[in-house]
Amino acid sequence: MSDHESIENEIINDESASESDSSEPNSSEQGEVTQTSAPSLPPPAPKDPNAPAPKDADESTLDWYILKVAFNREDSIADALRKRVKMEGMEDQIGDIVVPSEDVATFSRDGKRRVTKRKLLPGYIMVYMAINDDTWFLVRETGGISDFTGAAGKPMPMEPEDVERFINRPLVDDEDDTPIKTSIPFKVGDRVRVKEGNFENQEGEVDVVDEANGRVTVIINIFGRSVPMELDHWQVEPL
Repeated sequence: MSDHESIENEIINDESASESDSSEPNSSEQGEVTQTSAPSLPPPAPKDPNAPAPKDADESTLDWYILKVAFNREDSIADALRKRVKMEGMEDQIGDIVVPSEDVATFSRDGKRRVTKRKLLPGYIMVYMAINDDTWFLVRETGGISDFTGAAGKPMPMEPEDVERFINRPLVDDEDDTPIKTSIPFKVGDRVRVKEGNFENQEGEVDVVDEANGRVTVIINIFGRSVPMELDHWQVEPL
């Protein structure tokens, strides 16, 4: 082979290598293309600091909880919560909704007796429910409900003795044998005046309030001595 033909072959080989290098991007260029084309991840959703922690399926047990509600609206709020539970089909996660109350007898000025309901815990209702994200937000979004009772807004189940006292009491008592309490507008230490009877216009201090029998014991000063007098509550009036 001549020197001229050898030089031509070297030129052709150099041009072929140059075209091959320019047609394939190097690894650094490929990395840059991949990095710029990858979509960015969205920011994490904000979390409610008081929301309950996730629970396993077998931990979704029902228990009694106390809810703070608007004062004097306990019954209407309980009804609204029952309707929402039914509409959402969550009866298996939220059961009984109770406004704890008891029967009491009141008397009009003409002495007529009337039995009414008296709330045991004004401003609160009790709910038998499981705590999870769905029940948490359904309860909190019901009008008139402010929060669960518990430490730092965390729902705390009721103590067994409180369940017996406020929830199970009507179930274990025999209502036919249990006397209805009388709503008496006095408390121990109140100053009152006797408005009828042998000691009319005598003043004294309430010493005992007997709601079961509707009577009060008043300490009255007679002949320089303090004498306890048991009277029907409607026989006295506040000073």
